[in-house]
Amino acid sequence: MSIVVTGATGHLGRHVVEQLLEKVPAEQITAVVRNAEKAADFADRGVKIALADYNNPASYDNLFSAGDKVLLISGNEFDKGRVQQHKVVIDAAKAAGVALLAYTSAPGTLTAALADDHRGTEEILLDSGVPYALLRNGWYHENYTENLAPVLEHNAVVAAAGEGKVSSASRADYAAAAVAVLTGEGHENTTYELGGDTPWSFAEYAAELSRQTGKDIAYNAVSPEALAGILTGAGLPEPFAQILAGVDASIEKGELVVSTGDLSRLTGRPTTPFAEAIAAALKG
Repeated sequence: MSIVVTGATGHLGRHVVEQLLEKVPAEQITAVVRNAEKAADFADRGVKIALADYNNPASYDNLFSAGDKVLLISGNEFDKGRVQQHKVVIDAAKAAGVALLAYTSAPGTLTAALADDHRGTEEILLDSGVPYALLRNGWYHENYTENLAPVLEHNAVVAAAGEGKVSSASRADYAAAAVAVLTGEGHENTTYELGGDTPWSFAEYAAELSRQTGKDIAYNAVSPEALAGILTGAGLPEPFAQILAGVDASIEKGELVVSTGDLSRLTGRPTTPFAEAIAAALKG
């Protein structure tokens, strides 16, 4: 029996594998990657490496074994048909008779276009009959803390979220929840709505940045259309800019406030405060 992690060298996948190494022997972990070189550090520590690509269904033939627990980390190729990519993994997991397939989804409250691929994947997973765990991850601190340069350059947080709030948490927090499910018992056919303990607004974000930097950083609330224009002007592809603007519109409606407490319950600790993540990023 292996614990198999797809997208294992991605931002979230790396956290998951690192945390699994603290809990189970390395030889029980299989990291599924597209580029073996990027996983060399895992291989050096005894993790099994499997080469496979969501865009190449044959690469998943016989990759899983009966009794495996699999974490399907959602793909980030928005232009490649993510639902079909994910179906490749689900079909392979079904054929092998895995014990559990956990999928990193989006909050059930999210109606933005970003959630469409996740809902489509969930439908296929539930129809497959494979024992599942839906890890409906909320927003990540890193969506903001990794993009602080323009904010600090212009002394402005720009968003189309009005006074809406976000229950974000760190990648490490969401990884810890996945590890708890992959290494624990009794998670079959469950849905977890995951988010940070304390929601924050963009005005509060700007105030916290001001406090930590000593600068006067304002929150500029703009329309979704204006935000999409700003993002495409910064070089983002138009479809992706529209997706992000749509998420902000959902934030304004309160759709990224997750108040279940599932994340801190699964991990057995409070989630990482946003202020702490900001401080770490500023030290960078």
